[in-house]
Amino acid sequence: MPNPEQELIVFVDEQGQPTGETGPKLASHTANTKRHLAFSCYIFREGDKKFLTTQRALKKKVWPGVWTNSVCGHPAPDESMEDAILRRAKFELGLNSLTGLQVVLPHYKYTTPPYDGIIENEFCPVYIAFTKEEPAPNPEEVEDHMWVDWPAYMTMLRHDPDKMSYWTKDQCQQLQDNELLNFLN
Repeated sequence: MPNPEQELIVFVDEQGQPTGETGPKLASHTANTKRHLAFSCYIFREGDKKFLTTQRALKKKVWPGVWTNSVCGHPAPDESMEDAILRRAKFELGLNSLTGLQVVLPHYKYTTPPYDGIIENEFCPVYIAFTKEEPAPNPEEVEDHMWVDWPAYMTMLRHDPDKMSYWTKDQCQQLQDNELLNFLN
């Protein structure tokens, strides 16, 4: 895995189209972060369909310690979104295999309120995937994790919103009625 100081992110327009510009991942996240390409992925366990929620490592630069979706990140220049998701799932969670990878919110974008002066500003398609594996989280990325029923996760979002990431709260509002999640019923 490349050094985060050397990783590049892809800047995009409001429709998610690359502008031809890239920037260093860490240095590009500021109070004036330009819109860039990212992804969020919600991973479900094959069989019982429990959802893998993760707590961001306490040493993360932005939004440390909050509970969030399974994995998120940024595709590198010329990297497919699917390859980026698989790369980050392996790096963050030690998952070597995901199946059924599918985009459920293809045009999702958001801008967070400032966190220690840093704003996230992402065009961030949201995916779902499945695994049979148990995660082996990277402690640099993940503080904790748990498998939960989807309704229990929705309850967590409502009852402990300050413990949850901005983007997962926003995404889950849009996922509530998404027909691609009918397998949870």
